[in-house]
Amino acid sequence: MDKSLQDNMPIYMQIMDNVRKSIASGELKPGMRVASVRELAGEFEVNPNTMQRALNELEREGLLISERTSGRFVTEDVELIRKLRMQMANEAAKRFQKEMSVLGYSKNEMTDFFLKGLDDYEQTIEAS
Repeated sequence: MDKSLQDNMPIYMQIMDNVRKSIASGELKPGMRVASVRELAGEFEVNPNTMQRALNELEREGLLISERTSGRFVTEDVELIRKLRMQMANEAAKRFQKEMSVLGYSKNEMTDFFLKGLDDYEQTIEAS
């Protein structure tokens, strides 16, 4: 999980985004226990109250489930996780399209650029 934080948005929201990405990518798997508030606060180097707020919000979204005596766990609702993953992919695609438009790329040029990047990525994977 990426634990670097920026100054451009509230810390608790950045933590939420990091946890969401970890869930969507499968780094945090359905049903997996999440570290305690104190442990995570130490890892992120934030106040435990900030971490508590982030985790509480993720519970409200249904991504984390709290079990009183056992701690917090990633939801086992795979459909919710699939929707999260799709939402995050759509947001990434919109950012890509917006940035490429600013640079003057047409839709066809964006597609070619993206497909070339995929080819390059696949070649890198095969070479390693």
